[in-house]
Amino acid sequence: MKNKKPNQGWKSKIHEIIYEADTPMGKWFDIVLFILIITSVILVMLESVKEIDTKYHDILLSLEWVITIFFTVEYIARIVSIKKPFKYIFSFYGIIDLISTIPLYISYIFAGSQVLLAVRALRLLRVFRILKLVQFLGEASQLTRALKASRAKIAVFIYAVLILSVIMGTIMYLVEDDAAGFTSIPRSIYWAIVTLTTVGYGDIAPQTSLGQLIATIVMILGYGIIAVPTGIVTSEFTKQGNTEEDKIHLNTQSCPTCSCEGHRDEASHCFNCGSEL
Repeated sequence: MKNKKPNQGWKSKIHEIIYEADTPMGKWFDIVLFILIITSVILVMLESVKEIDTKYHDILLSLEWVITIFFTVEYIARIVSIKKPFKYIFSFYGIIDLISTIPLYISYIFAGSQVLLAVRALRLLRVFRILKLVQFLGEASQLTRALKASRAKIAVFIYAVLILSVIMGTIMYLVEDDAAGFTSIPRSIYWAIVTLTTVGYGDIAPQTSLGQLIATIVMILGYGIIAVPTGIVTSEFTKQGNTEEDKIHLNTQSCPTCSCEGHRDEASHCFNCGSEL
């Protein structure tokens, strides 16, 4: 029993530093991690520039190895510092951390796989913890519920837009000829969608007066269509604004057993596994 307590002590200390953002050491660790992630992504981008890679290849590779070793140690530390490591390994962040760590190792087996290092950009999601944006999880939860409440209306809206695109595309196929680029109904529908969403690549354009008139109508409709989903979500977001659930304040405390986050300030046990916090 005397050997077990020190063991639990160092694991708890590692857990506090790696998983918590409310402690000074935890915040410094996250800031260093954030800087290394950005540096790693920049290195990958620089390696893709042939002139830079040819001149500084050895330096870039050495820096990438330093970062990879740090991420490897961090990944192992995350696993050993929680009671249920598989909860972290198969979690969203756990999978991202693993994928962002192994590319440089497997590049010695599969040539070119080091480009997968760019996936480390996904680790920038940890900026929410670093900048304590977790305090706004209530607002994020409110937006999520608003989107869920709007999904039926948005689905109907998208269905209507697709029908309109098919109709307008078919009409343009009948009005314009192959020389203008309207060689088939699917290609004409593609033009209608591009125009309706106000993207306007310009690879296909109507040449006849009637076709240009129809295109003008589609463009004007496009401006109105863009505003509809925004209005739907905004309306639902306003409805969600006064619920008690939105006023709950959360912190960055991570469960030492299952590593779940987003606990209330007054919580003494994990909402997911029931372990003591």
